[in-house]
Amino acid sequence: MKDSWIGQVGIWGQRHYRYLKENKPTVLSVMRMNGNLKSYLREVDEQAEEMLFQLVKQMAKDEGVDEEMKRRDQLYWVGRMNNIRNRAEEIVLREVICV
Repeated sequence: MKDSWIGQVGIWGQRHYRYLKENKPTVLSVMRMNGNLKSYLREVDEQAEEMLFQLVKQMAKDEGVDEEMKRRDQLYWVGRMNNIRNRAEEIVLREVICV
């Protein structure tokens, strides 16, 4: 069965869909039959986005990556923020997407 609507779900919902397809096909089939797969994936996507936002915000605060740093050395700030975002994405993948 082809889920052509999957592009209507955000990136995190798509990643979770791929995880279910590869690791839990029975769960995926049951959700399709019940008709709640699309709404479930949208909910997962929203949850993951919110978690990512909060994690990045908190990690930046904890590590002193702030607007003052951005003004002093923008390139360094970008590198630090990219590092924080990458670590936060790994946490979201582990705790929300691949479960």
